[in-house]
Amino acid sequence: MAPERVGAFRFYFDDQRWEWSEQVQRMHGYQPGEVTPTTDLVLSHKHPEDRDLIAQTINTIRRTGQPLSSRHRIIDTSGKVRSVIVVGDAMYDERGRVVGTQGFYIDATPDEREQQDQMTAHLVAIAENRAVIEQAKGVLMAAYGITPNRAFEILAWRSQETNVKIRELASRFMAAISASHLSPESRRHVDHTLLTLS
Repeated sequence: MAPERVGAFRFYFDDQRWEWSEQVQRMHGYQPGEVTPTTDLVLSHKHPEDRDLIAQTINTIRRTGQPLSSRHRIIDTSGKVRSVIVVGDAMYDERGRVVGTQGFYIDATPDEREQQDQMTAHLVAIAENRAVIEQAKGVLMAAYGITPNRAFEILAWRSQETNVKIRELASRFMAAISASHLSPESRRHVDHTLLTLS
């Protein structure tokens, strides 16, 4: 994980003073040293749907000193929504008294490249699924002289009958057809049709 995606924080209970590392400041959209974080500022960056829960969590850890673990959304200064994981544990003074919590933020937001890679992989999978189904439909259309819709209905029917997904059924069907080869007579017919088209 890139260093800028992880950063440290401290929260002192008595004066509600926060310390953010440079990485955490950048996660929130600030340049290092640009802002002194307060509880109000921290809460102002929480996603509206998560804000009340985080406010309650802060109150609970101030009251009990228990460890903090949260996954929620923040909104940085540019308006970008980020998914963060915040983990904290008790911070003690020299007398062993709990005076705050300290821990780290992890920016779990997929970056643009990750999002593009995921989208590309998804589109490739869709295209591959569609391609083999279209091939199977084409074979059925040629064999039976039927429409694309009717060919798809046949595949869907066989899919239900065999309890095999359409894409997998189409793939098995094309593998079987390819392995069986056309008879010499059928191949001659295909050759003749292909070469006499104008």
